Amino acid sequence: MLQRIQTIYLLIAAGVSVGLIFVFDLWSTSDQVKVFANDIVYVFAAFLSSALLSIISIFRYKNRKSQFILGRLNIILNFFLLGFFVYQSLNVSGETAVSEKGIGMFLPIISIVFLVLANKAIKKDEDLVKSVDRLR
Repeated sequence: MLQRIQTIYLLIAAGVSVGLIFVFDLWSTSDQVKVFANDIVYVFAAFLSSALLSIISIFRYKNRKSQFILGRLNIILNFFLLGFFVYQSLNVSGETAVSEKGIGMFLPIISIVFLVLANKAIKKDEDLVKSVDRLR
């Protein structure tokens, strides 16, 4: 059933992971060069894999348990991305690599919020199905 609310949440999370990385910069260097996610290969791969996990999770609607697990894996991946961005911005002393932080560093937080909402809705559906099965 693709018309459930978690599908919309997962689509928004995938859109944030794959669409907004080209719009918002991650940081600016001391030379005022804006660094986007597609400039760093492993960050770009992490954002794309996050979007891919969201899309795969949408089409696993018949198996809510695996959909829930994929959502958790996606949340963990986004936490790793967020941790990398925090490390990158705090580890560098002075004006060597990260001069000004961009809004793109906060994209994993937005994705995590929508993934948590999707997992909450998946859990609610699973509980509903279990309660109906108990009544039969």
